[in-house]
Amino acid sequence: MLAFITRRILSGVVLVVAISVIAFLLLYAGGGDIARRLLGEDASAQTVAQKSHELGLDRPLFVQFGSWVSGVLHGDFGTSWFTSQPVSDAIVSRLAVTLSLVFGATILIAIVSVVLGVLAATRGGWIDGVVQVISVIGTAIPAFLIALGLVVVFAINLHRFAPTGYVQFADSPQGWISSITLPVIALSLGGIAGVTQQIRGSMLDSLRQDYVRTLKSRGLSTRSVVLKHVLRNAAGPALAVLGVHFVGLLGGAVIIEQIFAIPGVGQVAVTATSQGDIPLVMGLVIATAILVVLLNLVVDLAQGWLNPKVRLS
Repeated sequence: MLAFITRRILSGVVLVVAISVIAFLLLYAGGGDIARRLLGEDASAQTVAQKSHELGLDRPLFVQFGSWVSGVLHGDFGTSWFTSQPVSDAIVSRLAVTLSLVFGATILIAIVSVVLGVLAATRGGWIDGVVQVISVIGTAIPAFLIALGLVVVFAINLHRFAPTGYVQFADSPQGWISSITLPVIALSLGGIAGVTQQIRGSMLDSLRQDYVRTLKSRGLSTRSVVLKHVLRNAAGPALAVLGVHFVGLLGGAVIIEQIFAIPGVGQVAVTATSQGDIPLVMGLVIATAILVVLLNLVVDLAQGWLNPKVRLS
């Protein structure tokens, strides 16, 4: 197990380094005259040259990359060109907000998908039909349309939730739950559709296996066989799909945060990209890459715990 974890960490490090190089080249080498874009077209050539020297943009590209990597290794991701705030501070201050939405949506997806998938696989009939319809609707409708519909129905018409804004958990736990409820639901519906289908399919395959009939012949109840054995076997593939959806939720949060005016990483990403704040964009890219690597490691470890065959492989 230790060797497996070491290999996964090393492969994750290689992935983060590769993403760093690609992102740096795309942003810096393909960014044109960055100082001119920052200062505007009316700036004089002397002012532009001075700004380029101030930002270190007049140095060779590999020197700039080496300087950036050296800073990252020492915990310094640079400074925002527009706010002069350290990039790490700008990200950390917003990351908790985004992760509260993403983790909330992931938990909701896991709970609802298990319930719907188990019911569809074991009961069949009209229950399975309803689950199929819900899955199709959840997959077909974009998250931003779901978000707008939730705002209109539950915030504007029924006045059950505030249409926009975010409340810190430390300020009011109840207000925090209220402020993330609609965004979490909007984020999770597409994931619920996909993971439910995966659990349903995996459980149907498992229910046809010989070991299920053997366990039932030994006197175990159907409920016990389904919950203790079939569901555990079906959980591995579903967990992998859930991990993929988690990565998708990070991207979907960008749009959802804009709709609900939530001050998360998505809001920072949109602003930094539109302004051309490259150090902040680079920090966001690397932070996201590290999150994805850690998530994949957790998913692999969880699959190994659920299925001994995975541990052996």
